[in-house]
Amino acid sequence: MTALMVIFIALALFFDFLNGLNDSANIVATIIASRAMNPRIALYVTAMAEFVGPFLFGVAVANTIGRGLVLPELVTMPIVFSALISAIVWSLFATLFGIPSSSSHGLVGGILGAVIFGLGPQYILMDGLLKILIVLFVSPVLGLTVGYLTTKLVYFLARNASMKINWFFKKIQILTGITLALSYGANDAQKTMGIITLGLVSSGILTSFKVPIWVIASSAGSIALGTAFGGWRVIRTLGGKFYKIRPVNGFCTQLSSAAVILGAALLGGPVSTTHVVSSTILGVGSAERVNKVRWGVAGSIAIAWLLTIPSTALVSGFVFWIISRFF
Repeated sequence: MTALMVIFIALALFFDFLNGLNDSANIVATIIASRAMNPRIALYVTAMAEFVGPFLFGVAVANTIGRGLVLPELVTMPIVFSALISAIVWSLFATLFGIPSSSSHGLVGGILGAVIFGLGPQYILMDGLLKILIVLFVSPVLGLTVGYLTTKLVYFLARNASMKINWFFKKIQILTGITLALSYGANDAQKTMGIITLGLVSSGILTSFKVPIWVIASSAGSIALGTAFGGWRVIRTLGGKFYKIRPVNGFCTQLSSAAVILGAALLGGPVSTTHVVSSTILGVGSAERVNKVRWGVAGSIAIAWLLTIPSTALVSGFVFWIISRFF
C-alpha cells in the first residue's frame, strides 16, 4: 500500500469522524432535550451501538455508493480524492455553523462532480443515480409521514393513561435510541466504506469491489468516535429550535426514524440520517399542533439540504482540476 493510499484512507476516516461528530445530534438530540438520559452517557451508548450496526446489517449501502454512480474500474485516485475532499469541506462548514447537513448528499455530490469533470457526464450510471436521488429526497417525506402517523397512534393508545406514562416514554427512549444508533451505523458508516473500497479498486489493491473486514471495522470505529465527541451546536438546533421536545416526542421521533433508516439500509439505500430525523421531528410536532413547529428553522435547513449536492459537485470539480495538475 502506497503512502498516497494511506493518506487517502486517513482522509476518509477523518470524513467519517466528522460525519459522526455532526450526525451525533440526530441520534441523541431528542433524548437530551427530553432529559431521558445524561448527555455524555447518551453519546457514549449511541457510539457503541453505531459501531455494532454495520456488522449486524451488512454492507448494501457501501455497494450502492461504490458501484451505483460509476463503474469502479473506471475510477482514478484523483477522482476519489476530489470527491472525498469536497465532502470533508462541506462537513467542516456545516459543523462549524451548526447546520444539520447531509454527509450523504455531500459524498454523492462529490463523486458526481469528480466523475463529470474527470471522465465526462456520459460515465455516470443514470439508473444508479436516479435510485440514490429518489432515496435521498423521498426519505425525508417518508420520515415526516411516519413520524406524524406514529404520534397520532401513540396518542390514541395512551389517551386514557395517567401522567405516569411520561416516565415510561422517558425510559423507553434508551431502547429506541439504541435502535436508532444501530440503524445509523448500518447506513452512514457504510458510505465511508464505499469510498475507501472504491479507492482500493482504483489503486489496484483490490481487483473487484468487495468491502474488506478491516474497512468495515475502521469506518464503524471512526463514526462512533465522532459521535462520542458530539456536535453540540447541531444538538441544540435539533433538540430545541423546532419546538420544546417532551419524552413522548423523543420516543416517537426515534422509533419512526429508526424504522425508515434501517429499512433503507437493508435495501441498500443511502439515506441522509440528518434529513430523516429532522423531518421526523417536524412530523411528530405537527401531529400535536401544526403551529407548534417553528417552520422558519425548518426552511433554512431545507435550503442547506438543497444546496449540498450542487455545491459539493462544484467544489469537487475544482479540487479535481487542481489535483489533476499534479498527477
